[in-house]
Amino acid sequence: MGSERFPVHDKGIFRNLPTFDPSITGLTAIITGANGISGFHLLRALLASPERWSKIYALSRRPPPAEMMGLLSESQRSRVQHVAVDFLDDPANIAQALKSAGIVADYIFFYSYLQPTPAPGAAVWSNAEELVKVNVALLDNFLKAITLARITPKRFLLQTGAKNYGVQIGRLRTPAIESDPVPNHLEPNFYYPQEKILFEYCKANNTSWNVIRPAWVLGAVSNAQMNALLPVAIYAAVQAHKGEPIAFPSDWETWQYEGHHSTALLTGFLSEWAVLEDKAKNQAFNAQDTGPMTWDRLYEELARWFGVEKGIVPPEEDLSKFDESVGKAGVDTPMGYGPPLIHRTTFRLVDWASRPENKAAWVDLQRQSGGQLTSNPFDDVEANFSFGDQAFRKVPTMNMNKARRLGWNGFVDTMESLFDIYSEMGDLGMLPRLKAKEPKPLI
Repeated sequence: MGSERFPVHDKGIFRNLPTFDPSITGLTAIITGANGISGFHLLRALLASPERWSKIYALSRRPPPAEMMGLLSESQRSRVQHVAVDFLDDPANIAQALKSAGIVADYIFFYSYLQPTPAPGAAVWSNAEELVKVNVALLDNFLKAITLARITPKRFLLQTGAKNYGVQIGRLRTPAIESDPVPNHLEPNFYYPQEKILFEYCKANNTSWNVIRPAWVLGAVSNAQMNALLPVAIYAAVQAHKGEPIAFPSDWETWQYEGHHSTALLTGFLSEWAVLEDKAKNQAFNAQDTGPMTWDRLYEELARWFGVEKGIVPPEEDLSKFDESVGKAGVDTPMGYGPPLIHRTTFRLVDWASRPENKAAWVDLQRQSGGQLTSNPFDDVEANFSFGDQAFRKVPTMNMNKARRLGWNGFVDTMESLFDIYSEMGDLGMLPRLKAKEPKPLI
């Protein structure tokens, strides 16, 4: 099923995507967690090739919201069948639901994830043991269920992420590469036991696997609490509405840091490539857009997109005005040596969103939208703005050499993809309509 014999092609802003042998037709797939950012955009990536993918089963407790399915064409929706299932249920009950739905799957893509609420004021991933308990159970129950239901895929793809390398712990080698030793001695991480049980399942069932590791994932879905750049857009929209500038809460080093992001639709195309390439079997791959973007360039566009007439307040130069968060050092870091990472901030989005005047400004924006702006993230400030604060940290680059060496060439300009994502969030009632007609790509 190699794609190297065929020319690459573009799909809109997504460029140099692989072309597969046209004889590959009529495939079926299971996508778990199809309501989430990654799962929904993998769904969109597969649906873009109707001859190749004839049927996709979306497995989740609730069906994808109608407004999200509205982003798909009628013919695309006709090839999706939702099956209601709770992966914390008994595997026998899950298996019965799969058999009752008549599921036959050539490929399985696992994106199910639960985020237990951390203690008040604690970091979003601080409850590591709870994360392990619930997320390992999700995958373990599902693997047992498909065994009982006699569903054996040609390839099973599991998405994990940059936390595989310990970015949430402290200093690590950069760029991160797939062969880096995992820092599993430092703190519990559900990625590692998930990989272990997946490898055991594949060995026992004579099938193969892939693991995909994106960083900050970008995409438009109704439940986008983990889309770290959504809170930044909400901040820009409200500041514009109040006639105030947008300020950057961290230091100059972060302001000009070349950060990388992972557009979910591009990661979806990468995931499709991974499972269809025989030479990519039993391999893990990083997933990034491959074009860095700095905050100073993004803020310039945020001001234009949301109509921030008062402009931008650049980083504070007086370090005494920052609150500092000092990370772990030495042997307690994934790198194993070196000084701690220091994150500086002058304000938090969570605190900003808690102010009554900002909540009131959003309600006013809703009123002015004539019913288009339906979502109110200020109803749960901690859940909807915490990941935005995390986005202002410098996340190390993840190297894409491995995928490239095996034939993957896809890329997207993150600035262009973010413009499209914010526009679709306008369609979903999550953001005001953008004031600009198009983005300025980083070219």
